[in-house]
Amino acid sequence: MNAEFFDANGYFSVPQVLSVPECAAIATLAQPGADSVGNRCLLSSAWCVALADRLRRHALLSTLVPAGHVAVQCTYFEKSIARNWLVPIHQDLSIPVAERVDESGLQGWSQKGGEWFVQPPVSVLEQLVAVRLHLDVCTADDGPLKVVPGSHVLGCLSPEAAIRARSAGVEVSCQSDLGGALVMRPMLLHASSKSVGSGKRRVLHFVFGPPQLPHGLRWQTAV
Repeated sequence: MNAEFFDANGYFSVPQVLSVPECAAIATLAQPGADSVGNRCLLSSAWCVALADRLRRHALLSTLVPAGHVAVQCTYFEKSIARNWLVPIHQDLSIPVAERVDESGLQGWSQKGGEWFVQPPVSVLEQLVAVRLHLDVCTADDGPLKVVPGSHVLGCLSPEAAIRARSAGVEVSCQSDLGGALVMRPMLLHASSKSVGSGKRRVLHFVFGPPQLPHGLRWQTAV
């Protein structure tokens, strides 16, 4: 039933993936510099590679992340009153790759921190699975992710089409206990508001994908 719900809605919440002490320890390891709200280069760290492998072997998560998928990205986010932002409704359509490839089926090339990102064909995006680990309790006051169930099957949407789909659908606020995980398809429409609470919303956002990519693309990192 978990897999059926995930396939139909594009998201699924899994409680208590990590313990309270584990969340505290991981938050310390993932913490970026004082002037940063995030870090997207964590898969170069041994602790993060070990955590990705643990997620793949978790009893519930392993039914949602396909066997053979590799971890291709892990990003740390920290939202609070002091470090606050909102995210408009969107889909995650870019992936990190090792180098630029001149191929007509690829678009949206960009560089972040000297690393290449590209929007691959929908057939690749549809295979990706994201796992968001909550290192803190995430309530309605902490700027939780809001998703539009079932929108992951609508294809790549323009910003205008995304707004229309959000208005026509039902929006769900994905709150979480400490140590819980939200599993989602990156093509699922999602957004988040600013935090209005006094706590932190620290998240590790893993992306898992197929080990091989088409069009001569290679993952930037794959573990």
